[in-house]
Amino acid sequence: MTTDSSSTSPDSATTARTRRGPWPFIRDILVILVVAVLVSFLVKTFLVRSFYIPSGSMENTLQIDDRILVDELTPRFGGYDRGDVVVFRDPGGWLPITVQPPQPPLAAAFDWAGSLVGLSASDSKDHLIKRLIGLPGDHVVCCNALGQVTVNDVPVDETPYLKLSGSQSAPREMDYDVTVPEDSVWVLGDNRDSSQDSRYHQDQPGGGFVPLDNVVGRAFLKTWPIERLGTIDGHHDVFSGVPEAEGR
Repeated sequence: MTTDSSSTSPDSATTARTRRGPWPFIRDILVILVVAVLVSFLVKTFLVRSFYIPSGSMENTLQIDDRILVDELTPRFGGYDRGDVVVFRDPGGWLPITVQPPQPPLAAAFDWAGSLVGLSASDSKDHLIKRLIGLPGDHVVCCNALGQVTVNDVPVDETPYLKLSGSQSAPREMDYDVTVPEDSVWVLGDNRDSSQDSRYHQDQPGGGFVPLDNVVGRAFLKTWPIERLGTIDGHHDVFSGVPEAEGR
């Protein structure tokens, strides 16, 4: 009987694996990590981003330090609706200029890596969050005899989401009469008496309007704290009687 010298015994195979060492395992882990980071980066860039709420301007819909998810994708295809809660970059002059204290190098590295994949929301203070009231072309006026905002001459009952104190039936009035330009929106906070929103920036070059290019996306989910986990209501039914702006 002859023996095939080209065959490999179990002992020799084990020896070969031992000689290769732990590198194959480490290589596989590194590949998995790179793929995970790449997927997270793509999700954060094109699909969903995380933000936290730095102020009380959207109470009681959103509370200070709530963490939320923002849908970046679907508005690109379907646009926005009146009532959407939107996150946007400062159009210019809305936020005070602040100087962040330097972080320790290790903390800064972790923060950078977390923001890259959407796990950190360190740029939340560079963004704002409000409710979209006026779409391009809409005529938005404050206020009628009941203290209600009107959109395209139709009064809007905002009581389902406005924060009112004591015996208030409407927020303090701040007069405006605007027609929203193309490619812009008019936004107001739910806690209207404590919200530096479109009304307060009419003297800015942008007239208080937010360019649609500045809008990051639509906030749709509260993720933290866990007891507040839930969807963010757009209350679109509030605007159901508002007609489309002329020319749209």
